[in-house]
Amino acid sequence: MFYIKKVETKKEQKLFLDFPLKLYKGNPYFVPPLYMDEKKIFSKNYVYNDTCEHVYFLCFNDKKEVVGRISAILQKASNEKHNEKRVRFTRFDSIDNQEVANLLFKSIESWAKEKKMDTIVGPLGFSDLEREGLLIEGFDELATFEEQYNYPYYQKLIENLGYVKEVDWIESKLYAPEDNSDRMERISNIMLRRYKLHFGTAKTTAKFLDKYKDQIFEILDTTYVDIYGTVPFTDSMKKMMISNFKLLLSLKYIAIILDQNDKIVCFGICLPSIARAVQKSQGHLTLPCIIKLLKARKHPQIIDLALVGVLPEYAKLGVSAAILAHIMKMLKNGDVEYAETNLNLENNMEIRNNWKNFKQIEHKRRRSFVKKLDV
Repeated sequence: MFYIKKVETKKEQKLFLDFPLKLYKGNPYFVPPLYMDEKKIFSKNYVYNDTCEHVYFLCFNDKKEVVGRISAILQKASNEKHNEKRVRFTRFDSIDNQEVANLLFKSIESWAKEKKMDTIVGPLGFSDLEREGLLIEGFDELATFEEQYNYPYYQKLIENLGYVKEVDWIESKLYAPEDNSDRMERISNIMLRRYKLHFGTAKTTAKFLDKYKDQIFEILDTTYVDIYGTVPFTDSMKKMMISNFKLLLSLKYIAIILDQNDKIVCFGICLPSIARAVQKSQGHLTLPCIIKLLKARKHPQIIDLALVGVLPEYAKLGVSAAILAHIMKMLKNGDVEYAETNLNLENNMEIRNNWKNFKQIEHKRRRSFVKKLDV
């Protein structure tokens, strides 16, 4: 026998946060989020509280053990942007039991109807800065720190409830090309000269952020506006993003391209992978974890492609070739084994075609599901 409980107490909040850590304990592919960051979803001052309503549910067995969890998000900014009445589901984790999944999804569907919404979609977070998509291929691949791992049976549990595919994302590993040609670098140099562009510089990451952060967010809002699941950046979101990633930023893995007026036209930000560093501590910042994080930052074996942005008028000119050449150079120097693209929408061929310049392995696929409610 199973039953549902809405998360309300501090104890229940801890059970909600701890359940996936128990469910995936010992799994070599699961990568937890930082516990201290995940804990903020229950804060009264959480950065998304001004644009979202959210609720959390736990499923228990007759021994009062947690066997599943789920969260629902009413993302008002997204609904207003697209004129929709949607609720997002996220943080779904469960044992392999259809009754548990039924109870969890029934809870969020009832909540959505109470809010006068007509559709459930997900897994999607508060914004595209959060983990999104259900893994449906690539279960024997290490998750990136930015994305969530799940067991293969999750897809069956969700589809049995009437949820169908809305979009897929593809993830790839990028290796240096097997030939030693400097073709991309030559193309990059020609393009930079032709359009009178140059790489931006900064002495420290702090100075880099001071100098370029505002322009970067402007480009992200411009270029990501029509991408699935995105919402405009608020000031609180910007501060959170900078706070979460500033310690991982390394100028070695960042490329900024400027015009004659020192305005950004294109950028690529890669982050050293910290997936292995946070696994053993289950996302807790213990001293050994911090040491591993610092080591991963200084000498990463894997880099994650975190953010890439190109102004539309320059995208048509092939300016992104300079960013590709920069990534390729990182892979060729021998310090980094490969780069992870993270999520690329299946139909975003403008992005996916860029990776053909590398030795590429498409190794993961994720899906966002959708279901219309009877209202």
